Amino acid sequence: MILDTATLRVALALVDLTLLLLFYFITFRRTRSAYSGWWCMALLLFLIGNSAFLLNGTIHQAWANPAGNVLLVAGAASIWAGARSLRSARTSRWHFAVAPGIVAVASILDSPATNTWAGGAFYLGFMGVLIGLGCRELFLLERDYSHVHRPLAFVACLLALFYAGRFVAFLVDGQSGPVFTSVFGSVATTALSTVTLVVASFTMAELSYEQLTQDLRARATVDGLTGLLNRAAFLDLAENELRRLRRTKTTASLILADLDHFKSINDEFGHSAGDTALQAFARACTVTVRSTDLVGRYGGEEFILLLPGVTPARAREITAEISRGLQETGRGVVARLPTVSYGIASANSGAATLQDVVAAADAALYQAKTLGRDRSVLAAGAPKDKTD
Repeated sequence: MILDTATLRVALALVDLTLLLLFYFITFRRTRSAYSGWWCMALLLFLIGNSAFLLNGTIHQAWANPAGNVLLVAGAASIWAGARSLRSARTSRWHFAVAPGIVAVASILDSPATNTWAGGAFYLGFMGVLIGLGCRELFLLERDYSHVHRPLAFVACLLALFYAGRFVAFLVDGQSGPVFTSVFGSVATTALSTVTLVVASFTMAELSYEQLTQDLRARATVDGLTGLLNRAAFLDLAENELRRLRRTKTTASLILADLDHFKSINDEFGHSAGDTALQAFARACTVTVRSTDLVGRYGGEEFILLLPGVTPARAREITAEISRGLQETGRGVVARLPTVSYGIASANSGAATLQDVVAAADAALYQAKTLGRDRSVLAAGAPKDKTD
């Protein structure tokens, strides 16, 4: 028995509805990840879009056909947006709306009441492009991001190529041509879409959990206010980095920084001003140091930095650059910016633990405070330049 297009569309709609309900209640409500949200959106748009095509041949075709084209293209845009969310890249509204908008105009102007392929070239072209962009986003992920995103990328690539083939066949062969109807017609597409949705939904459930894990890992290691490493994450990474530096006999410096009279800023201007000052100092640090350096919020208004390959004398110069950067970039953002005191310790001693180095920097920071603040002090035993 040969199934007609309408029967296959009904079957696809039932499969789509089942997957949507399962994915929403089992995956999205558990993970609340952006990726699972976008995939639920894609399934919903595919469900309504394919259902609209069932009205072809009726008096409703004039509006149902363009609506189906627009909804399916919007579903493909949701796939792309979801794949972008895995890399924490946001999709703006105009990114999401431009392709469906163009398809809507093209479909409406192409006699949809009598032409079941109204706007077909734009519909097929954008389906291929948007699914291809989603495929690209998956390939841009690190290889060890998950064990399923690469196979899913290949599935998306095959589907994008299929739509590209449909697009070319539609332009060259026409909507009634033998190649387009037999190889890329509605029956073949509906059958392929059904299989792809089933395979992709189970794979995307795994990716949603991976995204949730990534988010939880980031929250566990990053300070929410400043975006720097939190204390526990910094100490863990610094411990591993010091072991590496000692094996390679590479010098390093550790800096403890404390914002002077920070409480007075909170008292005078409010806690939002204090938060802004902390963020401004965090920006000054990240702009000044290298991407290979470790920077963290140690607690309250105190920050900590580990600078591999940097001598204490050079670290002192870096603290001056950070303070200048704070005053330059933060001017006008906060009514009064704090000055900063720094304690600098060398991490060269093979016998010294991370706790020893932090304690030495803390002692130097205390001395900087007692000497009047707004300065950097090298810990006892740290190599000094000729001017010290």
